[in-house]
Amino acid sequence: MRNFQRPGRSTVHATQAMVATSHPLAAQVALKLLQDGGNAVDAAIGAGVLLGFCEPQMTGLGGDCFVLIKPAGEERVVALNGSGRAPAGLDAGAMRDAGMTAVPTYGIESVTLPGAVDAFCRLSTDWGRLGLDQVLAPAIHYADAGVPVAPRVAFDWARAEHLQGAGLRHFLPDGHAPGTGTLFRAPGQAEVLRRIASEGRAGFYEGEVAADMIDSLRALGGCHTLDDLAATACDYTEPVSGQYRGVELVEHPPNGQGATAILLMNILSHFDIAGMDPFGAARAHIEAEATKLAYDARDRFIADPGHMTALDHMLSPDTAARLAALIDPERAMASARDASEAVHRDTVYLTVVDRDRMAVSLIYSIYHSFGSGMASERFGLAFQNRGAGFTLTQGHPNEAAGGKRPMHTIIPAMLKRDGRVSMPFGVMGGAYQPTGHARLVSNLVDFDMDLQATIDAPRCFGGPDGGKPGLALETGYAPPVADALAAMGHRTHYASSALGGAQAIVIDPSGLLTGGSDPRKDGCALGY
Repeated sequence: MRNFQRPGRSTVHATQAMVATSHPLAAQVALKLLQDGGNAVDAAIGAGVLLGFCEPQMTGLGGDCFVLIKPAGEERVVALNGSGRAPAGLDAGAMRDAGMTAVPTYGIESVTLPGAVDAFCRLSTDWGRLGLDQVLAPAIHYADAGVPVAPRVAFDWARAEHLQGAGLRHFLPDGHAPGTGTLFRAPGQAEVLRRIASEGRAGFYEGEVAADMIDSLRALGGCHTLDDLAATACDYTEPVSGQYRGVELVEHPPNGQGATAILLMNILSHFDIAGMDPFGAARAHIEAEATKLAYDARDRFIADPGHMTALDHMLSPDTAARLAALIDPERAMASARDASEAVHRDTVYLTVVDRDRMAVSLIYSIYHSFGSGMASERFGLAFQNRGAGFTLTQGHPNEAAGGKRPMHTIIPAMLKRDGRVSMPFGVMGGAYQPTGHARLVSNLVDFDMDLQATIDAPRCFGGPDGGKPGLALETGYAPPVADALAAMGHRTHYASSALGGAQAIVIDPSGLLTGGSDPRKDGCALGY
């Protein structure tokens, strides 16, 4: 039980249905769609699309999504890959010849085709109860009428420095980031949604909307074509999973980095995490070292599933055991890549549970803040920069190439206990996400924290793409812990912003639903 004399929030409890999103308006819309006869898929689509206007720096119609679905009355988990591909004309050799050593984070080469809209249309057709017209109506309303900018969104918006061209015009119309409470409107995207609501995917991947995207990309120097856009299609896939002390962690398969979370948990299973102080130096050290090793494997192997051959290696308990043996409990390793070379010889979240116990775990993103920083001229669709997840290393499975999907950071997840889905969950935060999954599961399993305490607990991260090099600590860690970690050889510093953001719903066999939402974001869990 939390201390009611200190700031915090309680878990949310209900018996009929539960939603957890990173913005209150999205949570309300999801709950209303459920109460109007929709199911978890309808609610997830409606809330997810609305988040593109509540949190435009995080997601939007120009982005990608991954989804896990537990059908009503079943315990199997279905995975849907809604990530887009590189345009056919993308050429790693040409980029290398131009002197590039990596795909430019905010260059036109980083823009991949948007896959989320195709996935939403497919989900609605295959699993939804309501039509897209009803599901998208709230997002259309808010795109036209405006959404008051929430505090965390205002904080993120002010830090976006790479907006350019139409991106500046649509997302910084007054020349500066909007403050908390300022109304953000996107009438051009409202028109796009009206076309999707009436025409389905054709309203986005064909006609004037498609022409606006492709014309804008080509004017920026892109090789994208209408054929590339028309060929965009989601795929159903099989989830991957691993065991951790009595629970099963179910993740979306590559090209997402879910296998990294499973490998990380498999490494952690070789240590007595439960015997450590949950917020002490010993646990932070072991987690940081395991993260280095798991992410080294990610960067070697995670790629478009058609090009990845080492998935079994990453999921193997033997691989985890050999990597765990490389960890010194008292000292940080200098290089995970050098240490693990012998082992590897042979990469916005919301959840909904409905009255029939269909569960949806959905993550939807444009990658970096406002994606590439570029947008379509007419409708203001932000272009994602997922191509920055490619490598230019020749012969690498994740080498940039036309028609390939890049390694993605976004990963939805579910937990199973005794073969039963017990918790859909996700942790936002770019590269942090596998570590976030491991930290959340360990908080639940090793330390028996309640759901909200599990989410609230301080985090640390020493993985790649984390900004300043070294081990970033949230301010919930006491200075003596930072000093102890530094004495072990970690380059510690306090993070400039919170690490990630989580949403989760526990499904109890008794019928009780328990929701939790991360205070690092503006959202909430709601149920009835």
